[in-house]
Amino acid sequence: MTAAVAGDMLARDDAEGGRPRSGLALAAIGVLALAAFASFVALGLWQIERRAWKLDLISRVETRLAAEPVAAPGPAAWPDVDAARYEYLRVTLSGVFDHSRETLVQAATGLGSGFWTLTPLKTAQGFEVLVNRGFVRPERRAPATRADGLPRGPVAVTGLLRLTEPDGAFLRANEPDRDLWRSRDVAAIAAARGLTEAAPYFVDADGRPNAGGWPVGGLTVVGFRNNHLVYALTWFGLALMVAGGAGLLARHELRLRGAPRG
Repeated sequence: MTAAVAGDMLARDDAEGGRPRSGLALAAIGVLALAAFASFVALGLWQIERRAWKLDLISRVETRLAAEPVAAPGPAAWPDVDAARYEYLRVTLSGVFDHSRETLVQAATGLGSGFWTLTPLKTAQGFEVLVNRGFVRPERRAPATRADGLPRGPVAVTGLLRLTEPDGAFLRANEPDRDLWRSRDVAAIAAARGLTEAAPYFVDADGRPNAGGWPVGGLTVVGFRNNHLVYALTWFGLALMVAGGAGLLARHELRLRGAPRG
């Protein structure tokens, strides 16, 4: 019950002669108001907790982005690869690209619409990592149109560790049977490309230019929406409105019961 609703109820009471409500009706209104007040307060507190979590996450990510790169985690560490420990960690790895198993994933970037170029890199340790080498425009999707940017020998890659993106994107699923990819679903891409020792993450390569200019790396957008304080204030405001409305109704009922009857 908000103050506006309570005011409307009081105005209607006055127009109808100002009869006090029954005890049962008041009890029902009180229960509803208490439930609404408690729910709004709980939602506000939850948003405060979410804000603290988001600020901690932002702090951790900013620290990782500023740190020196570390070796990409190998198989022994894969069970512990999660957002809290590894998301946006700067890593380095070396090996040989297998361009024959390249996968193009739909992308929308500041350079326009096109594709992310995910290429498995076979590391010296024997496991494989999908490396997002960067963005290509639709007219560059065929490897032959960017042959200069397909290194054949050993390479070193530095970039950001990213978690898999299962189940597609924008309410549209990936379609492996059609080789149509809308998200960087590591497990599904690895299965489709026959990668048996693939890491459960992928790496966004940094902006180091590739020969021939394609793909274009370093386009990772690191940003977190943090509107939790606004949401918390909204929920607390609604709780205050419920409390205010209940107070107005209670005062009105007391006035009716204290008024002389004709």
